[in-house]
Amino acid sequence: MHSNKYRSGAGISLSRRRFVQGFAAGGTLAGLSPSALYAALQQQGPQTLKGNTFNLTIGEQVVNFTGAAARATTVNGSLPAPVLRMRQGDEVTLNVTNLLTEDSSIHWHGLILPSAMDGVPGVSTGFSGIRPGETFSYRFPLVQSGTYWYHSHSGFQEQTGLYGAIVIDPAEPEPFSYDRDYVVLLSDWSDEDPNAIYRKLKKLSHYYNFSERTHADLMHDIRNKGIGTTWNERRMWNEMRMTDRDLSDVTGYTYTFLMNGQSPAQGWTGLFRRGERIRLRFINSAAMTFFDVRIPGLNMTVIAADGQYIEPISVEEFRIGVAETYDVIVSPSDDSAYAIFAQAMDRSGYARGTLTPDPALNAEVPEMDPVPSLSHTDMGMDMRSMNHDMAAMDSTTDHSSHDMTVVQNSMDHSGHDMAAMENTMDHSGHDMGTMDSAMAQGAPPRNERAVLNMSDFNGAPVQHADTEYGPHVDMRAEQPRYRLNDPGVGLRNNGRRVLTYADLYHLRGTVDTRDPDREVELHLTGNMGRYMWSIDGVKFTDAEPLRWKLGEQVRVTLVNDTMMNHPMHLHGMWSDLETGDNDYLPRKHTVIVQPGSRISYRVTVDAEGSWAYHCHLLYHMLGMFRTVTVS
Repeated sequence: MHSNKYRSGAGISLSRRRFVQGFAAGGTLAGLSPSALYAALQQQGPQTLKGNTFNLTIGEQVVNFTGAAARATTVNGSLPAPVLRMRQGDEVTLNVTNLLTEDSSIHWHGLILPSAMDGVPGVSTGFSGIRPGETFSYRFPLVQSGTYWYHSHSGFQEQTGLYGAIVIDPAEPEPFSYDRDYVVLLSDWSDEDPNAIYRKLKKLSHYYNFSERTHADLMHDIRNKGIGTTWNERRMWNEMRMTDRDLSDVTGYTYTFLMNGQSPAQGWTGLFRRGERIRLRFINSAAMTFFDVRIPGLNMTVIAADGQYIEPISVEEFRIGVAETYDVIVSPSDDSAYAIFAQAMDRSGYARGTLTPDPALNAEVPEMDPVPSLSHTDMGMDMRSMNHDMAAMDSTTDHSSHDMTVVQNSMDHSGHDMAAMENTMDHSGHDMGTMDSAMAQGAPPRNERAVLNMSDFNGAPVQHADTEYGPHVDMRAEQPRYRLNDPGVGLRNNGRRVLTYADLYHLRGTVDTRDPDREVELHLTGNMGRYMWSIDGVKFTDAEPLRWKLGEQVRVTLVNDTMMNHPMHLHGMWSDLETGDNDYLPRKHTVIVQPGSRISYRVTVDAEGSWAYHCHLLYHMLGMFRTVTVS
């Protein structure tokens, strides 16, 4: 299934500073005249192709992001692949030719299209992949607009470079204005063969984790928590054979983090003129990395999530999970340069870019935040109620009576920029007076009121299937809670306004207001020690399809029984995230399920055929995957 082609492993021999920063892939821009520098900057990043017919060729090419040559999978000789710019309402044809020595494919992530055109070999109706030397023509109408992306769904080709951005311009005028429009594509690159990465994870799941606790951390904990508490916490983690620094499976030890194909040593550059409004289309096309994004000195007004308009919200930072997209607008008011800073969630490295009015002017790169540690909340555990012997937390023991709950994080995210809303959007259909009245009466902010509406779900009992008690599962959550207003580990109470799912409100209102016809509860499960991932304790190769009826509305509830974040992607249909405000449910194609939490969304089952449904972390996908059959 996976390629065994040789790829250099030299990236893992680099010093820490060098592997975090990477090397400039195309030499240096220093010493160029302003006019030459400006022209060079226009060539940064992938080419943009426009129209309704696209000819794409998948092949191999030698690249150098780290100081060592390695082979990449490219489209039209480019990594990232070309940006595809289309128009809503058109029917597009994409002729994809495979010049590799192995099968390939392209999936159009987030696009609503016929199953036969979705591009998942062995799952999409009638599609078995693109054989070497053959061309497959994808044809489908564009029924939506917004920011999306495309990538291979064959083996580990996505990790080796086969990914690119899609921009679909709307048929109708947009409800906001801007002067410049940039794609910001984030990704993770390794010189190692991804098959080798996977083999290492199977042998030692924390192989790439070099952020283990040190003696200095121990002394700090003793000073702040006392010897008794520190000892008990360390004993708990040791007895569970887990670590509270296990944030990412694959880290900057082997990854160089890229922005539009540029390493941190070079950085991507976007030009602007003072006073302009700049639209930045952030896409996380990484294989395994969550990024925390900020632009020091600039607020970002988030206007779209996963390609769909939302009520604008002003934030200083947001976490973008693998496969998610966020569109933001920024408005520099001076002639300064600003860093676009995207640090990996585990703080093992970063991608960076610069917004600047002058090609010769660079922005200072901020220091990375400290490496965060997982808490009992992130594990789905309430230590106040755990009176059992932690030594019993072994994968061979029946934990059905354990109370592993999530403590609700009650952060105040009242930072909605109402002025930005009024200046950029037409809210004639919204009852702003009702909202203002509620605020005047001392009611909590709208996002917190919505979260309170979900409290009934927090008390709902959770049932674990018999298949969850076995070697494939080493954790279960008994009382998982909604944590919509929790920004996640490393972002809580960091002094910045951070976007959460509780801040997302569909601009046009809930599309399908029907009550769900039924509910499907799925548990995201795994065994970290053995690096096995599954749903309900059953890996994909042993699982039956999920069978849904055309025309019904299904509530999907996901329970995360692991201590990892999982970006769950349903192909072919929208996921209307249940945020507690039933009038403005945001539409997403990828939903992040935090550790030890539960989350639910409604799916209008309007797409006949066979669809993939999976975690978008590439090395989780082999097991945490289901086929959805709609008939």
